[in-house]
Amino acid sequence: MLASHSRSKHKRVAFFFLFTFPLLTLFLLPFAINPIQTSNPNPNPNPRPPRLAYLITGGDARRLRRLLRALYHPLNFYVIQFGADTSENERVDLEAFLRAEELVRKYGNVRVVERGCHASNDGPTEVACMLHAVVILLREFKGWSWFLNLDISDYPLMPQDDILHIFSYLPRELNFIDHTSKIGSKEHERVRSLIVDPALYISNKSGVVWVKEKRNVPSSFKIFVGSPRMVLSRTFLEYCIRGWENLPRTLLLYYSNFVHSKESYIHTVICNSNQFQNTTINNDLRFMLDIKPPRQLFDAMADSGAPFVHGFNTDDHELDRIDRELLGGSMLDRQSFLSYKLPGLIRPTTMSKKMERLLLRLLEPENFRTKQCK
Repeated sequence: MLASHSRSKHKRVAFFFLFTFPLLTLFLLPFAINPIQTSNPNPNPNPRPPRLAYLITGGDARRLRRLLRALYHPLNFYVIQFGADTSENERVDLEAFLRAEELVRKYGNVRVVERGCHASNDGPTEVACMLHAVVILLREFKGWSWFLNLDISDYPLMPQDDILHIFSYLPRELNFIDHTSKIGSKEHERVRSLIVDPALYISNKSGVVWVKEKRNVPSSFKIFVGSPRMVLSRTFLEYCIRGWENLPRTLLLYYSNFVHSKESYIHTVICNSNQFQNTTINNDLRFMLDIKPPRQLFDAMADSGAPFVHGFNTDDHELDRIDRELLGGSMLDRQSFLSYKLPGLIRPTTMSKKMERLLLRLLEPENFRTKQCK
């Protein structure tokens, strides 16, 4: 009896430390970023920065080049994934650009997927393409902590040094993913409807086919939906790919006939996993451009604290201003990085304070636990 009580007590203690320590670490973020000064003449308050793994997708080599230049940092890793219908000239253009960049050759941290990924816009092949890129990152690059998926309509709003600086103080198991289980009117369209994605079977086909039959709402797991843009931990993605339990594989089969799978598969896996459902922050760290953006669009983006913006459909003049006033120019143009002896060295700017304030708002009690997998 006593032994059983002792085991139960130990389980409660283990549960408390497992889920409370990450939370305490996050709430101590402002103190970690602005540490109290001590008498130590050579304090070293900054932890070693993480390494980020980016998936960049698109078919326009010119816009891919611009996005990569804005995102590039020697510490990070990059996989570039073309669509299957991208012309050979676009691929040759991008590969020539990569060969010409001395910094890229020096660090060898950019890969171009050899075969374009054939995906239907509304089908599960988009999820398959993303998971394929994750496999490449896990296989070829060691030591990264977070995965970020961007396309040519995304753009950074602050230098990579600032993002790496702030992420240095975050627990490495956190996942930034916009999600909700309140799907409302979408239930009939998404959950009960069935589709067939020809791109799963035939390389020159695209566009999903709707099936007349309907299926029941699942009872063994709860459906979640949200933004297809996310920041996911390496630990969680290893769970999805290598799967030490059946949940990711079971849901992958279910979502093979699900419309807009990219807006639901990852969300449903993470929120139905006992191990990962308490690691989510309900935000994708993107500033979303409205159809009719505000008159002071640039100021709104710069002050948001979001590290990325989503919604640029053209090579807009606003991107030039972002480069000039927020990013301070491309990392690939700063040849001083070639002389760095320590690849872990980062140089954050005052932009990091804005991202810090955003995270603190997300971590307020009414925004954090209450919005996790609800």
